[in-house]
Amino acid sequence: MIVTSRPALEETLRSRRDAGRKLLVPYVTGGLGRDWVATLEAIGAAGADAVEVGLPFSDPMMDGPIIQQASVAALASGATAHGIISAIGSAEVPIPVAVMTYYNIVARTGHRRMAQLLADAGITGAIVPDLPVDELDGWAEEADEAGVATVLLAAPSTPPERLRMIAARARGFLYAVGLMGVTGERTDLATSAVDIAERCKAVTDLPVLVGIGISTPAQAAEVSRVADGVVVGSAFVHRMLDGSGPDGAAQLVSEFRAALDA
Repeated sequence: MIVTSRPALEETLRSRRDAGRKLLVPYVTGGLGRDWVATLEAIGAAGADAVEVGLPFSDPMMDGPIIQQASVAALASGATAHGIISAIGSAEVPIPVAVMTYYNIVARTGHRRMAQLLADAGITGAIVPDLPVDELDGWAEEADEAGVATVLLAAPSTPPERLRMIAARARGFLYAVGLMGVTGERTDLATSAVDIAERCKAVTDLPVLVGIGISTPAQAAEVSRVADGVVVGSAFVHRMLDGSGPDGAAQLVSEFRAALDA
């Protein structure tokens, strides 16, 4: 595995935010199609600030139909977590890369081994949505030691005291969940997306990015009037499933970038 040196997740996002930029973090499903690495590289070159790579899992409870379909397809083609991590290590992506996975994969691999595998591949962030803030013992220490930022999620239903706890322990950025539900494309921006962005911004200086329910450039621009930026998943994975390839992903980055920069 030849690892391309990549910048730290939190440092990069902070510096770009502080320079007045609204942040864009697309999501792709690792192992989906033969050109998924080329798609990852195209996103990295097209104006994204970081990129999130999903490690397919057989029971993706946070994900809606589009990403579920993508995970099933990737697994059926033989994709594995370790193979995807290795491929990321060889990819030419000059921006921070974070993985999104479920705790079953982390636990089976082992906390220290998983953290080191990610670090060795130049992956500087990890999102484990089914590992809550009060159950981080073991993983968080190993991730910190390896230089992998553990991104934590805050939902619209998170009470104030717990939100402060999450914000204090989060690394990389604070992931503000835009609505109660699974991932997927929506026609309208939920009012809860703006509300949770405001609540998160009030308790942390970390970059606050809203994800889940951000489907269009207009929605991204609207919520980013409050938030520091967005995580966009299903819209990108939909293009991967449709066979749009690296060029289609890069074009979508350009569309979101233009709306965020307007």
